Amino acid sequence: MQKIRFGVIGYGYIAKKAFLPAIKISKSAEIVAISSRDTGLEELISKEHNCDYEPNYESLLKRNDIDAVYIPELKINIKAESQRLKKRMDEKDSVNVFLSEGAGIESIVSELESSGQQVLRDSFGHLRLDEINSGQWFAKQFTEKLGAEKTLVQKSGYFARSAAPNDRDLDLIRDTAKLAAQCGLDGESGVVGMDQDSSDKLGLIAFDRIKGGKPFDTSVQWFVDMLNEIGQ
Repeated sequence: MQKIRFGVIGYGYIAKKAFLPAIKISKSAEIVAISSRDTGLEELISKEHNCDYEPNYESLLKRNDIDAVYIPELKINIKAESQRLKKRMDEKDSVNVFLSEGAGIESIVSELESSGQQVLRDSFGHLRLDEINSGQWFAKQFTEKLGAEKTLVQKSGYFARSAAPNDRDLDLIRDTAKLAAQCGLDGESGVVGMDQDSSDKLGLIAFDRIKGGKPFDTSVQWFVDMLNEIGQ
């Protein structure tokens, strides 16, 4: 099976701690190139990830050996993105769209409710994401606008969660469980995890620091610059 070849835009916390490590152990994907606004990373990226370093986003997107590009998520302008993807599909015959669970959920719920359909929620009032198939919804939107002859929707989360833990995973699980038990015995509340604000040290994180309702700020300058550079 041919591996999906990824290009990565941005070398921030999530990319370094979550996305890149996951691709590294994957049997179906590989990193081809990474681009970052930060300078002086060429040697580090080449050594750590055994891939190319691109000095800007535009040069990464022009490569012909990349099947998919990973970038932070933001609200999707379906019409504008369809026009951009149509050009890429005309060049490469196909396009891959990767979405996180719950992506575009506000647009989907709005459309369902406006058409009179019932949107299921749990006893706490939370949307039942397992009942709202965002992948199928986006597939329908893009299929129509791109004029795609065939569309395939795959959900990868099940495969990621079924992967056997490695030694590093097991060490983290043991340390987390031990610290969580000790905090419980001490009467301390919070969530045990690697704290980004404490140099990724494992510790007890207060609930008010991790509560929901804090989406990624798409107005930060580096992100705005990136979107302008790639024409998105």
